[in-house]
Amino acid sequence: MNNMTMTEKQKKFCDYFIETGNATKAAIFAGYSEKTAKQIGQQNLTKLDLKAYIDERLKQLEEERIADADEVMQFLTSVMRGEVTEPVAILDGDGKQKVINLQPNVATRKSAAVDLGKRYALFTDKTEMTVTEVPVFVDDIGDPDG
Repeated sequence: MNNMTMTEKQKKFCDYFIETGNATKAAIFAGYSEKTAKQIGQQNLTKLDLKAYIDERLKQLEEERIADADEVMQFLTSVMRGEVTEPVAILDGDGKQKVINLQPNVATRKSAAVDLGKRYALFTDKTEMTVTEVPVFVDDIGDPDG
């Protein structure tokens, strides 16, 4: 996206619009007059370069929010290895609580290992085979009546 054609005010408008979802408020925050903010906001949303910038930024934000497969695998690995900690409130003996960071318990670590194993088909009883020849069946049991 070439945002060189956008003014600084238009860029601010786009960023505020992404934040608020309201074109009039975004125009006011960007520095447009309150009297013309509604019209300017609507006009800005019809400009192709501004719309493209908004769409691109929304796509980037969505990609940042959603974990990809690699991130999930890294997390499961760190849980399995006990590298992550979780804050837990405990009583300290004086009737007060304190927060300590605990590693995942064995059951949680095992669960992460199982999830990783499933991903890599480590624990499967099924085997995928590619057959390149036509199978031939041989009846070698014999005739029970004869």
